[in-house]
Amino acid sequence: MQKSGLLIAGRWENPDGRIVQEVVSPFTSDAVGEVVLAGREDIDRALDSAVLGAHTWRNTPAHERSKVLLEAARLADERQEELAQTICREMGKSIREARGEASRAGEIIRLSAFEGAHRYGQSLPLDANLGTGLDKTGYTVPQPVGVVVAITPFNYPSLLVVHKIGPALGAGNAVVLKPAAQAPLTACFLAQCFIDAGLPEGVLNVVNGAGREIGAQLVSDARVNKVSFTGSTTVGEQITKIAGVKKLSLELGASSPVIVTKDADLEQAAHAIALGGYINAGQVCISVQRVIVEAEVEEAFLDALTPKVRDITVGDPTKDETMVGTLISESDAARVHTAIGQVISDGAELITGGERDGAMVSPAIVRNVPADHSFAQDELFGPAVSVTTAHGLDHAFQLANSTRYGLGAGVFTHDLDTSIRATREVDAGIVHINWTPLWRADLMPYGGLKDSGIGKEGVRTAVNEMTDWKTIILHSRV
Repeated sequence: MQKSGLLIAGRWENPDGRIVQEVVSPFTSDAVGEVVLAGREDIDRALDSAVLGAHTWRNTPAHERSKVLLEAARLADERQEELAQTICREMGKSIREARGEASRAGEIIRLSAFEGAHRYGQSLPLDANLGTGLDKTGYTVPQPVGVVVAITPFNYPSLLVVHKIGPALGAGNAVVLKPAAQAPLTACFLAQCFIDAGLPEGVLNVVNGAGREIGAQLVSDARVNKVSFTGSTTVGEQITKIAGVKKLSLELGASSPVIVTKDADLEQAAHAIALGGYINAGQVCISVQRVIVEAEVEEAFLDALTPKVRDITVGDPTKDETMVGTLISESDAARVHTAIGQVISDGAELITGGERDGAMVSPAIVRNVPADHSFAQDELFGPAVSVTTAHGLDHAFQLANSTRYGLGAGVFTHDLDTSIRATREVDAGIVHINWTPLWRADLMPYGGLKDSGIGKEGVRTAVNEMTDWKTIILHSRV
């Protein structure tokens, strides 16, 4: 059983008498590990450690920082199978999906090393300004922001950790990481890769605990220069109220739409949605939640989609043949099951799935869902897709934009005019043509509009958002 303490000033602390939290497999309900929970004094010490670490790391040449990150990436690659098994055990993700997630860790760290070491400033054409001649020259210089607090969710406990700490460290910052209380073991495993790679003490600190207990202290502290958070819109709103004057990146909720037009390739759309709606048991902010289908092709589309969804294997996440494992907890599975039952009671039609067995819910398709129903409007975070009829393209765009969210969207069409209109009219931070929102390249800008967040991730973008830029002006005496 994996046991992890608090990582402060380069050392794992596991003092006697501290509160210890068991980490429980959502599939077996067995304890798979335990972590020490941080108190207020621990948070204070972690932030003090990070302040010292930020000074050390900022004054470390970029090529030396890069060397440490590249070694951490090598170790993540070397320990990839153990990383995947940790993900699978603590959150019930199928081992095939866990291996896919684990395989990206090293590459994201390598990309962070490169981008952090290759931030280019720019020269300023000062003589283009009226009243200024050739007696001055100007340029911009990058500088780390300082201390970054990274708060990560349970659903991608490796991917979303390295998407925060990789760019932060690559840019020369120190980090205090608070992983999700439901899945902290993966984060601790990854932190050890950085420690073993030679990261100086204090540059990376890990504190465990529930966000409602230690989150406010972390994000409101004046020693923190940047908060990078992925989680619910409700918590994101609270962070904006208490953080004070500091940089924020908030990746928040979503109810991602996919439009299937009458000229779409229905087989392609069905294939993509059968993946994009149910991977990770639907616990993905860019999971397909709402399918908006033009009326002329709705029956044919459902005929193509339904057998693909019924073929999804759900079960023991440790088995190679399992496609979808559990939700993060039995209570979450009950929540999703209740939501499906409620929308059916309100007049929608269950096409397939929706049965619950412990923490598992079978992949569901629900049709005739009113666009204003909570099943379509609120983030479900579970393996169910709603289907709503659109009467024309204008109506489809209206339905796609009808929620308060705007993270990702997909449009299936083989009409060039429709493709161009979609990129302009769909209000989402990421718009896919002929695929679902559930696709991400780790190097691309990633973030939403409206209540889906503030700022962007993606390694290059995150490095820039974790950097302060100085403007330097040299004045001649002549």
